Amino acid sequence: MGHILVTGSSRGIGKAALVALGARGAQVIGHGSRPVAGGAGEVPMIAADFGDPLAAQGLWELALDVAGGEIDVVVNNAGRFEANRLDRSDLEWLDAWEDTLRVNLTSAAQLSRLAVQHWQARGVPGRLVHVASRAAYRGDSPAHWHYAAAKSGMIGMHKTIARAYAKDGILSFAVTPGFTDTSMADDYLASRGGPGLLADIPLGRVATPDEIASIITFCALDAPPSMTGAVIDANGASFVR
Repeated sequence: MGHILVTGSSRGIGKAALVALGARGAQVIGHGSRPVAGGAGEVPMIAADFGDPLAAQGLWELALDVAGGEIDVVVNNAGRFEANRLDRSDLEWLDAWEDTLRVNLTSAAQLSRLAVQHWQARGVPGRLVHVASRAAYRGDSPAHWHYAAAKSGMIGMHKTIARAYAKDGILSFAVTPGFTDTSMADDYLASRGGPGLLADIPLGRVATPDEIASIITFCALDAPPSMTGAVIDANGASFVR
């Protein structure tokens, strides 16, 4: 089974995806914004801070070295979720906007571009899996315009890739989780009343990282080619479209 690069995989959904994909026999390569200590037999982890415009390409080149020059699947999971209140100074608000779009969208675009070019040059098929959010469709809180905009952009990019390169055997899939039990969502959940938020989720609970990881694994390894361009919702019916 081929090599799979999973961004944002030091914790939460990404870490669960590394485990799930590895259990299926994939040769996984992880990524985190900071160095992660590893040991013999552990998944290789590459540090790259996507706040740096050069980081995505650096990650790609290092991952290619680790993979022996061939990557078959890229999972764009890295994300940043920080509040950006409207009453901040103009410069603070703009800096936070641009930083979130760079980490959540532009880095994924850079990696997707490099992967598509890699597969085209080799004349081989490949798969992209984009972890977006229900915020792409439903929107988000007044302090998270930037997050919703980035995830909407990811969906638009995903659909464009799927339409443009299916003829080359390059497939694109997207997952749009709602609230998921990860550290990234803790502050948001607390700010929205914690358990009271569950009233908006018909399932009665938030998703687990393992549930989202199982969808990522399906898209990366099992989804039939005719599914390219699909967006899979996983939000406990809190947003149905």
